[in-house]
Amino acid sequence: MTPRVAVVGGGISGLAAAHRLRALLGPSAEITVVEQTDRLGGKIKTAEVAGRRFDVGAEAYLVRRPEVGALLDELDLADGVVHPTGARSTVRAGGVTRHIPGRHVMGVPADPAALTDLLTPEGLARVAAETDLPPLVLDGDTALGPLLRARFGDELPERLVDPLLGGVYAGGVDGLGLRATLPAIAAALDAGATSLTEAAARSLLTPTGKPVFGTLRDGLGTLVDRLAQSATVRLGAPVRELTRTATGWRLTLGAKAPAHQPPDPVLDVDAVVLAVPAPAARKLLDGVVPVASAAYGRVEVASMAVVALALPEGAELPGTSGVLLGAGERRLDGTRFAVKAFTFSAAKWAHLGGESVIVRGSVGRFGDPGALKADDDELVRLVRADLVELTGVTAPPIDATVTRWGGGLPQYATGHTDLVAEIERAVAAEPGLAVAGATLHGVGVPACVATGDAAARRVADHLREQRAG
Repeated sequence: MTPRVAVVGGGISGLAAAHRLRALLGPSAEITVVEQTDRLGGKIKTAEVAGRRFDVGAEAYLVRRPEVGALLDELDLADGVVHPTGARSTVRAGGVTRHIPGRHVMGVPADPAALTDLLTPEGLARVAAETDLPPLVLDGDTALGPLLRARFGDELPERLVDPLLGGVYAGGVDGLGLRATLPAIAAALDAGATSLTEAAARSLLTPTGKPVFGTLRDGLGTLVDRLAQSATVRLGAPVRELTRTATGWRLTLGAKAPAHQPPDPVLDVDAVVLAVPAPAARKLLDGVVPVASAAYGRVEVASMAVVALALPEGAELPGTSGVLLGAGERRLDGTRFAVKAFTFSAAKWAHLGGESVIVRGSVGRFGDPGALKADDDELVRLVRADLVELTGVTAPPIDATVTRWGGGLPQYATGHTDLVAEIERAVAAEPGLAVAGATLHGVGVPACVATGDAAARRVADHLREQRAG
């Protein structure tokens, strides 16, 4: 019998699942990706800015994780991989733009001396004294912000950790949990490190001389397009309900039809991979796997926007890869910045140099919509004003694109790892059902690919057992 699998969600997690399912189940399997919007890719989107392909969502992947590299090899896309230039990154700290120091783990320092140019003498002394505090013993998970403030004072989390985490999660240091956001630090503490400084020193990766990040010359949308060839794709098809049947699963598609109209379309399959954001997963699992639904319901999400500006050739930006900003940073006039980060893309990526100078501004933090309430034209104006303040570049853009990402960035709060374990245990009890996505084990592209791959293998194992039985 031909196996039939539905993948709900056409982001990178769902597409990776579809690709792996095709490899595991063979060419005859009926694999359908059902996506409620009019495009695939989720938080990966390659747009055209000033006539050039440019990523306005996720822009890169972490090279030291193997998942994306292996996938690109499988898909014969590895020849298109490019890596950042040697331009250094910066952070706006205490009203001054400074280079981000080395020897830290997401801002937790292994060597306080590396922070000399970033902190005040008082802040530096507080960080240096952390190893003299009573030994730190973890009891379960803990809120990251209060822990860092108790051990290091306020300057370090506000000037370094918060900007770094804001760039990853669009969330602030005080709303995130230690174990999900800094797992290496937590593991070192579990293994006997008695301070955060010692935990960071134990967690530092040995430099390899190899690039840390990679992307595709023609945009990560190239990966999306290639993965989509593994399945039948149904766009503009929201799943309203998921139910178990005697032989598998039924997906009811579309908005609820009035009584006088034909019945709602359905898709009957043997197995399902749910690769959707937490709010959608909560809704679909309600009544099917209520424990998992309730757990997904405890995951909050953030919204953000990417404003891509193409400046005229010759616009002179700082020779850095970009700048991060903490939530507490202010303009010279005392008002708040609209952006939480700028990426100077033309300096960071050699293939983006040339006739125009492309910059991307990231806007939006969890619980603080701020400039996101502005319309697109006003948002471009606000981001341009921030660029002038931070760089002095006043040249008007020759092109501008605003891309809004509403409610799709999960917040890894205290207890998140236990919550994910609860979801996965509950779903594991349901044959033919698996979950994937950024809610689970990381928000980066490699982590999302890993969840899609694992979900596909779980479903394929179930279908093989079903056939054998």
